[in-house]
Amino acid sequence: MARKVVGFGEDDLRALAGVRSFERGQGYLDAVSGLEVGDGSVTAVVHGTDVYEVELTLGGGEGISGWCDCPYGQEGNFCKHCVAVGLTVLRRAKTIPHQRAAARARASGLEAWLSELSRDELLALVRQQIAEDRRLRRRLELRAAAARSDLGTVRDRILALIDPRPFVRYGDVEYADAPGYAQQVAEAAAALRALSAHGRAAHAVGLAEEAIRLLGEAYGEIDDSDGVVGEAAAAVAEAHLEACGVARTDPERLAEWLVGQTVGDSDGVTDLDPLDYAEVLGPSGLARLRQLAAEARRRRPSGWAERHLVERLVKAEGDVDALVALYTQDLDPSGATHLRIAEELESAGRADEALVWAERGLREYAAETHVDGRLVDYVCARYANAGRAADVVAVRRDRFRVERSLPAYQQLRSAAQAVECWEGERASALATLAEDARRERGGWYGGPVLIDALLDDGDLDAAWRDAAGRADDRQWERLADLSCETRPGEALDVYRRLVEGAKEPTGDRAYERLARLLLGARDCHRALGTEEAFTEYLARLRTELKRRRKLMTILDRCGL
Repeated sequence: MARKVVGFGEDDLRALAGVRSFERGQGYLDAVSGLEVGDGSVTAVVHGTDVYEVELTLGGGEGISGWCDCPYGQEGNFCKHCVAVGLTVLRRAKTIPHQRAAARARASGLEAWLSELSRDELLALVRQQIAEDRRLRRRLELRAAAARSDLGTVRDRILALIDPRPFVRYGDVEYADAPGYAQQVAEAAAALRALSAHGRAAHAVGLAEEAIRLLGEAYGEIDDSDGVVGEAAAAVAEAHLEACGVARTDPERLAEWLVGQTVGDSDGVTDLDPLDYAEVLGPSGLARLRQLAAEARRRRPSGWAERHLVERLVKAEGDVDALVALYTQDLDPSGATHLRIAEELESAGRADEALVWAERGLREYAAETHVDGRLVDYVCARYANAGRAADVVAVRRDRFRVERSLPAYQQLRSAAQAVECWEGERASALATLAEDARRERGGWYGGPVLIDALLDDGDLDAAWRDAAGRADDRQWERLADLSCETRPGEALDVYRRLVEGAKEPTGDRAYERLARLLLGARDCHRALGTEEAFTEYLARLRTELKRRRKLMTILDRCGL
């Protein structure tokens, strides 16, 4: 019933907060006060370590989201205070419709009261508010300056809002101060839009460009982990675009500015896309944009920003051949560029050409150890769709012979099993890996890939045979884990040896691994019927390491 009234339930709160925060939130029910319910939101105050403001947004059938100004909530988490307010709402679900109706009545009453006030009474009210609310005063000052065409004041105020120095501590704007700075940047964006609305769009263009430059210079010194400054800066960019459209900015000058922003040294805080300005630029501006982008690419062929801009412009024209020609100028040795070409051609309905390009990438970089796996997958998927299963096996075989890795082995196995030829392919692949093991060629994690392949196949007898003198500790541990029941004595020897080596390292991860090894040893003793021997062994070990209290806690938690 409560869910039907408010649009969410306890399960939603638990899913958003996690079990731990949900349980903590249950302890804060008596700390919630000032609950106010509106049509689409709930606000309240929660008294915790400090007094925190909470707002829950009720999305009808789309669930619930929450915001809290506690440190954990400011990181974007649905905190225990949000949980407490949500639970309070659920417990008062029967009164919610009445509270919403009361909120609407209050809003209506306020509107009616304001309408009845005289001009002098309204002015007095506004003066009182701006005396008490600095942000409101600042916003109204900007609007007044814009309305009076006091451009000097508007410029000074906007640049003051963009200036991050009042928020700088220890050399930069810290995470906790970023939202406050973002609020100022958003106010600057609103002022720029107001300037355009009052017939000063041309001035708004220049001011927005100056603001964007300053933001770019400052952004590297701001901890914008939540992206709030980036969002506010994007609003400044939107105000610039809007002003350009109203002012009918010179398209060629605009093109020059856009290219400078895109390939310049700024931090890209606004993430400008020149193509958003296509309508403002018109044919002449777009032509100038393409010309300048090409010149920038010639000056710095290896520049990522230059290459990306040219690609975006060519792609926007819809000329696939021109895009392919551009890609071919800088082919990546991993085959990634060949894949991009293939995907573009396939999107254009030219699947045969796409496959030719993908195959070319595999041929040209056949000897490379690290070829983009997506390119290999692309070719194999097209072969499989065409009923060319044998060719899929051939591609996977060729890649395995070059890479000699467990993933390549697994992919070869899947392909070969699909056409029932894995037995022969496996023998050949294992022979290759055995030769690598004899040459002491290790895998990605240190030990021979041969041991990983045998373990992955479940061939434990072969793994035990080939592990001696070759396997690393990771592989020995995995082999022991898989052999507790079938070879408990041999597995126990492995665990005992690994435990000796694991006693020296400290820290949570080391202690967790030691506990894991001891659990494996206990399983072996149980399989052997020698549990008393393990009890004595564990007692000696605990006595030896008793000063490591964190280790003792972890062992206790694991029943050791």
